[in-house]
Amino acid sequence: MNPFFKADDHPWEELGDGIKRKIVGYTDELMAVHLNFDKGAIGYVHAHEIHDQIGYVIRGSFEAEVDGKKQVLKAGDAYIARKHLMHGAVALEQDSILLDMFSPAREDFLK
Repeated sequence: MNPFFKADDHPWEELGDGIKRKIVGYTDELMAVHLNFDKGAIGYVHAHEIHDQIGYVIRGSFEAEVDGKKQVLKAGDAYIARKHLMHGAVALEQDSILLDMFSPAREDFLK
């Protein structure tokens, strides 16, 4: 894997429902992923069995939910969802971007 990520060199992968992603980089133990949301797009509430996750807001804003608690997060804010904790987010602005970090890496994203 190239040790450098240049955003313009990587196209967005359409996931549907107003969300697209770019894998920034990964090792066996860590993965970073850009997620771009249309206004109102929903990252539905869910939990991970083996992955801890941090969602860092790069642009725009989100209503984030972790373990039943909700907060509005703007650029520079983040949420932390340890494995087994329910979490999700709704974009409040067009082209809101999260940098999601996972430990360990999400092998399902690489298939």
